[in-house]
Amino acid sequence: MRIERVGFTEPVARQLVAQALADLGARYGGEGDETPVEAADFEPPNGAFLVAYRGEKPVGCGGWRSHGDDTAELKRMYTVPAARGTGVATAVLAAIEADARRAGRTRVILETGGKQPEAIALYGKLGYRRIPNYGYYADEPDCLSFARDL
Repeated sequence: MRIERVGFTEPVARQLVAQALADLGARYGGEGDETPVEAADFEPPNGAFLVAYRGEKPVGCGGWRSHGDDTAELKRMYTVPAARGTGVATAVLAAIEADARRAGRTRVILETGGKQPEAIALYGKLGYRRIPNYGYYADEPDCLSFARDL
């Protein structure tokens, strides 16, 4: 598996993000995630978007964007169904953390939901701990926010 930084507007990123939003829409209804996200959010040095490949096939993605001077916010983590449980998400998250650390970030925060047990399990396994909810879904009862120091 290889992980590459790509532009958020590149076709492979748009394809994976569309799949991620469809997955969230199936779980929660609506458009999946209505959090405002701009392509510029993922431009270095204030963010990055990464895609994981097995051979030439994209199998996962995720990005980070600035959330203050020392904090990176994880956004659009996704693994295609056929690759789930094979380490893709762990590898993508490690690459995101390393990229954010290189950019001077010392902490990662994220939002997920109660209908994503695999994500909750992954974040817990990798040392993320619950924090007070923040952001677009802060007042939603099913929102769960997590953080980890880098």
